[in-house]
Amino acid sequence: MGTCERQQIPFEEIQELFLRGIDCSQVVAGEFAEELGMDKKLLRKVSACFGGGMQCGETCGAVTGALMVLGMKYGHSEEGDTGQKQAMKEKTGEFKRLFGEKYSSCICRDLLGYDISRREELEKVMEKGLLLRFCPKVVEDTIEILGKIL
Repeated sequence: MGTCERQQIPFEEIQELFLRGIDCSQVVAGEFAEELGMDKKLLRKVSACFGGGMQCGETCGAVTGALMVLGMKYGHSEEGDTGQKQAMKEKTGEFKRLFGEKYSSCICRDLLGYDISRREELEKVMEKGLLLRFCPKVVEDTIEILGKIL
């Protein structure tokens, strides 16, 4: 699984996308457009509301972006398609296991140590530069994990 070698997006490019307003979920989902045979712009639009833990510090946007990619690749869409649903569950479980080996949580506020839905805590995240140092690393790791699974 995931035997196809893919070119990893450089950390600096992820940072640049963040600076240009592309969120973690969008970077992850958009990065797999070619492999999914989908339009990058569409993938970024679909995943736009999920950055920053759905903009309220909940599930990490990199994780939700990854789950969207897994759903598009392995998701079931027909009633009664239990085989495809099982395949999707297995891929999702594999992703969660591998992500859990690197990070103790998939919740944005737990990962950052701050709740970005609170203005004063978002300011701390910005002061400490976490959105340009820590978050791109999570995105980079998430893309690497997905590359192994797809």
